[in-house]
Amino acid sequence: MTSRILLCGVLVLVAMPAGTRTSERLVMRVSPSVAFAPADLVVSTTIDSNASNRAIEIIAESADFYRSSEVPLDGDKAPRTFRLALRNLPGGAYTVRALLKGANDQQLAQTRQEINIVSAASDR
Repeated sequence: MTSRILLCGVLVLVAMPAGTRTSERLVMRVSPSVAFAPADLVVSTTIDSNASNRAIEIIAESADFYRSSEVPLDGDKAPRTFRLALRNLPGGAYTVRALLKGANDQQLAQTRQEINIVSAASDR
């Protein structure tokens, strides 16, 4: 019985790749995911500390609307969390993206979330 338990433990250790990471370089949460127009959204991002981080860009885009904001980052000295409020967004189906950039605008990471803002005109 003891040899079976030991064998299972060895198999689990062998199956796990070395250096497995549980976190991602860029994580984003947009709240709320559904709202009534005009809507205020809060975009929260968490960034892994890295010397190559130079900027984060947040983009909210629908068929009829586009807004973006870019904030410079000071590499591994930059705050790990960033929060941006997008105010008075009109109705529509939005894609909200966060882009983490390095030197020369090289894209280091990207994440996206779909958001629906219900317009009063669509209720008629």
